[in-house]
Amino acid sequence: MIQETDLAVLKDQLEGELEFDLLTKSLYATDASVYRRIPTAVAFPKSISDIKRIIGFANDHQLGLIPRTAGTSLAGQCVGDGIVVDVSKCFTEIIAVDKTKKTVTVQPGVIRDDLNRYLKPFGLFFGPNTSTSNRCMIGGMVGNNSSGTTSIQYGVTRDKILELQTILSDGSEAIFSTISKGDFERKMSQNTLEGKIYKTIYQELASKDVQNRILKNFPKPEIHRRNTGYAIDELIESNIFSNENEDFNMCKLLSGSEGTLAFTTQITLQLDELPPSESLMIAAHFHSIEDCLNAVEPVMQHRLFTCEMMDKTILDCTKNNVEQIKNRFFIKDDPQAILMLELRANDTKSLAEQKKVLLTTLEKSNLSYANPILLGNEINRALELRKAGLGLLGNIVGDKKAVACIEDTAVALPDLADYIKEFSDLMKKYDQQAVYYAHAGAGELHLRPILDLKKKEDVVLFKKITDDVAALVKKYHGSMSGEHGDGIVRAAYIPFMIGEENYKLLRRIKEVFDPKGIFNPGKIVDAYPMDEKLRYEIDREEPEIETIFDFTDSLGILRAAEKCNGSGDCRKSVEAGGTMCPSYRATKNEKDTTRGRANALREVLTNNTAKNKFNQKELKEVFDLCISCKGCSSECPSNVDVATLKAEFEYQYQKENGVSLRTKLFAYNNALNNLGRVAPGLTNFFFKNKLTSGILKSALGIAKERELPLLSKQSLKNWCNKNLASIQPSSPIKTVYFFIDEFTDHLDTNIGIDAIELLTGLGYEVKITKHKESGRTFISKGLLKQAKKLANYNVNVFGELVSEDIPLLGLEPSAILTFRDEYLRLADDKQGAKTLSKNVFLIDEFLKSEIGLGNITSDQFTKEEKIIKLHGHCHQKALSTIQTTFVYLNLPENFKVTIIPSGCCGMAGSFGYEKEHYDISMQVGEQTLFPAVRKAPETTVIAAVGTSCRHQIKDGAQRTALHPVSILRKALQ
Repeated sequence: MIQETDLAVLKDQLEGELEFDLLTKSLYATDASVYRRIPTAVAFPKSISDIKRIIGFANDHQLGLIPRTAGTSLAGQCVGDGIVVDVSKCFTEIIAVDKTKKTVTVQPGVIRDDLNRYLKPFGLFFGPNTSTSNRCMIGGMVGNNSSGTTSIQYGVTRDKILELQTILSDGSEAIFSTISKGDFERKMSQNTLEGKIYKTIYQELASKDVQNRILKNFPKPEIHRRNTGYAIDELIESNIFSNENEDFNMCKLLSGSEGTLAFTTQITLQLDELPPSESLMIAAHFHSIEDCLNAVEPVMQHRLFTCEMMDKTILDCTKNNVEQIKNRFFIKDDPQAILMLELRANDTKSLAEQKKVLLTTLEKSNLSYANPILLGNEINRALELRKAGLGLLGNIVGDKKAVACIEDTAVALPDLADYIKEFSDLMKKYDQQAVYYAHAGAGELHLRPILDLKKKEDVVLFKKITDDVAALVKKYHGSMSGEHGDGIVRAAYIPFMIGEENYKLLRRIKEVFDPKGIFNPGKIVDAYPMDEKLRYEIDREEPEIETIFDFTDSLGILRAAEKCNGSGDCRKSVEAGGTMCPSYRATKNEKDTTRGRANALREVLTNNTAKNKFNQKELKEVFDLCISCKGCSSECPSNVDVATLKAEFEYQYQKENGVSLRTKLFAYNNALNNLGRVAPGLTNFFFKNKLTSGILKSALGIAKERELPLLSKQSLKNWCNKNLASIQPSSPIKTVYFFIDEFTDHLDTNIGIDAIELLTGLGYEVKITKHKESGRTFISKGLLKQAKKLANYNVNVFGELVSEDIPLLGLEPSAILTFRDEYLRLADDKQGAKTLSKNVFLIDEFLKSEIGLGNITSDQFTKEEKIIKLHGHCHQKALSTIQTTFVYLNLPENFKVTIIPSGCCGMAGSFGYEKEHYDISMQVGEQTLFPAVRKAPETTVIAAVGTSCRHQIKDGAQRTALHPVSILRKALQ
C-alpha cells in the first residue's frame, strides 16, 4: 500500500500540484458515470517532465494512472484507485494553426467550443461535436473517440487526428502520425519501446486469418460510430496490411483507447471549412417512437447536417427547467418523439429547394404530424434543448434515475427500426419505459433504463439488462460503445462482443504498450466488474437529516445534492456565456464547481457519522468561494441549487461553531443602518474617513481596497411618508404595491424615488405598507432562523394585499426574488408563499409586461439619443431574465442598448468586501465585465440592476453605473 510519505516526496518533485487530502480525493472519486472509486491522489502536472515523473512513480509503486480532462465520462473512464492526472488546468494551450493545411495543434486540456471560437476567424472548425462541447476537452474526445451531432457530415474524432505526441509507459516520448511502409519498417527495427510496439502490431495483424476474424466479429464497418475495444479493425485497412492506399497511422488505435496505452500531451487535428452559411431545421413531430425511427432511413437520403432525436421523457423534463422552458417554443402538442433535421447551403435558393424536397419526403411517408421550420437562432435554441437532455434526466425526483449502461449502442441504419423494436420488447420484459435520446442519423440511440442503484435488486437488473442488450447488439453486428466509450460499464463485455481470440489480441497490444498495466487499469482489458463500486452503497439505510430549509421537492437535502449526475456543465468557460460558476472560472479548481460542491456535500452527508453531519471542515472549504450567484439553479440541467445548499450548510455549521462578529454585522446590516440613521452625517464621516474606515476594515477583515457604502440622506420609507400621497395619478391604470428592500431604503434611496416617480408618472398608483426586510443578508450568511421569521411576516402581510390585479414590485433582484425562491422553502404557510410568489415581480418584469399590453409607449419618453451598455444581476438572470430590462430601456426610440455578455460581477453582496475574497472577486469582474466597461466610451451610459454590481463596477472599472429605472425616469417626458 502506498504511503503518504512517498506521495509527499513526489509532490516535492513536481512543478505542478499533487493533492491527497480527503476532500480532493472525494471530488475525483466520481465522473458522470454511476461509479465511485476513491483515488490514491490527484496530480495537476505543469510540464511534460511532471508527467514523466508521475509515470516513473507509478511504475515504481505498481500504481494506476487515470488521465482526466473535464471528467464528463459516462462509462467510468475517469475514476480509478491510483493517481488521477488532471491536465485541464495547465495543458490548455492552442499551439499552432496552419490555415493552408487546415490543421491545428493543441494540448489535451483545450475545450472543444473554445477551440472553435479561436478557429472561426480562420474560416475553420473542428467537426466532432458532443453534448458537452462547452466544457469537454480535446484530450477526452481523443480518449473516447467522440463524435456527437455532426458526425453524419464531419466524421468522428478518430477521422481528424493527424498526430499525437505521447509519453509511453517507460517514460520515453513518442510521436505517432501517418507514416509510409518504409517508415513503418524503420520503426519496427528500432530497439525502443516504440519500435517494439510497431513490431508487435505487425506480428499480430499481418495474418489474413486474423484480419478475417477481426472483420467477422467486430461491428459492421458502415457504423462510423464504433468504439469496441481497440480499433484494430481500422488498422488493418491501411496499406501495411491490405491493398488499400491509406498510409498507417497509430493514432487510429490510440483514439478511443481511453488513455490505457499512452499519455497524450499534444494533438494535431485535421480541420474542416466552416459549414455553409445558410441553414434551417425541420423539427418533425411524431405520435410514436416507431414512426420516428421508421422515418430515419428515408430522411437520411438527404444531405442532412443534423439528424437528432428526442423522446417525450426528455421533452417533459424541459418543462420544469427554468432555462430550457424558453427553448420549447417550437413544440406542437405533445409529441412522443421529435427528429431534428438540419439542412445547410451557401445560398437561400438552394436551401429552399432542399427544404422543399425534404418536406415532400416527410409528407409522403405520412409518419410525422407536424414539421415546424426553425431559422437562425431558433436552431441554436432547439439544439440547446437537445444538448441539455442528459443533464435534465437527473431531475427525476427520488432514487430512480435514467442509468447510463446501454445508452451508447449503435447499429447500421437499415437495422435501426428492427433493432429498436426488439429493444423495446426487451425493455417491456423488465417493465422498463426506456428513454430515447438519439443521434438517429448515425444509428446510435442513447437508451437508458430507469433504475434505483441504491437497491440490490435494481443493481442485479442493471447487469441483466446490459447482458441482454449486449446479446441484441451482437445479433445486429452493432457496437455496444458508439461514442461514450467502454469505460467500466461496458469493458467486461468486449470478449463477448468481439470473440475471445480477438480479445486476447487486444490484451497483447495493451501488454506491449503498458507492460506493468499502469495506464488507466480496469478499462478495455482486464476490466473492473461493471456492477461493483457504484456511486451509492447498496441497500444502505438512508440518513435522516433535519434542515431548516424545506427540501421536500427533492425528498431531502441529500437527494438535492445527489441530483448532480456529474455532467459538468458548471465547468464551461467564460467565453461559453452564462454565470455558473464564477469562482471556478477564476480558480479552475474542481472544488469550486457546482459539481464539486454537490459531490462534497453528498460524500459528507452519506459517510459522516457525527450527529451534526454538516460540521465538517471540508464542507467549509468547498463552500467558501461559492458566491451564491444562483446561476446553477437555472443553468445546471439538474437544477442543483448550490446557493441554497450553502445557506443550509452555513446555518448548520454555525450552530456548532458560532457566528463571527463580521458575519453578524453583514447579516444585521439593515438594523445597523437604521441605527446609523440616528446621525447619518456622523456615520458617513466614520465610513469615509481614511483613518476610521481603515480601523473598521482591519478589525472586521474587510478588504482595505473597498469603499464602504454610505447612507443616503434620508431613507426611502421616510421619503414615501412625506411625498407618496402627493404624486399619485388621479386616474391610475393599475395599483401596485412597492417593496422597500433593505438596500434601496438606506443606501440607494434616490433609485427608489426614481422607481416610484416613474411608476406614478406613467399612471400607476403605488402603495406601500409596513413590512420587514427581505432577509437576503441573513440567508447569505446562514442565519436562517432570522430569515424564516422575516419570510413568515412578509408572506402574512402581503398575502392579504397582493393579487393578480395588484402585484408586488421590487427593485433589488436579490431581495424581491426571495419571495419567489427562498420563501418557498422557509415560510411555514407553504401554500400562501406559493400563491404570493406568483404575483411578485421585479419592476423590470412589470414594465415589460405593461409595454406589451400597450399601457406604456415610446411617445411618453424623450427623443434624446443615448448609447447604453447593460449588465444583468445574477439573481435576475437565474430567476427571471435580463431581457425584461433590455426591453424597457429600448423603449425611448433613440436609446440604443446592448447587453454586456457578462456572468457574475464578482461582488455578490458581502463576498467581495471580505478581505480573503477580494482577489477572487476582482478576478471574476475581470472575466468580462470590467474590460467591457473600460472599453465603452465615456459618453456611453453603464447600467446595472444590482446594488452590488454598481459598487463593483465603480471599484473595478472606475465608472459610475446607473440603475436602468433611473435612466428611464430621467427619460420620462
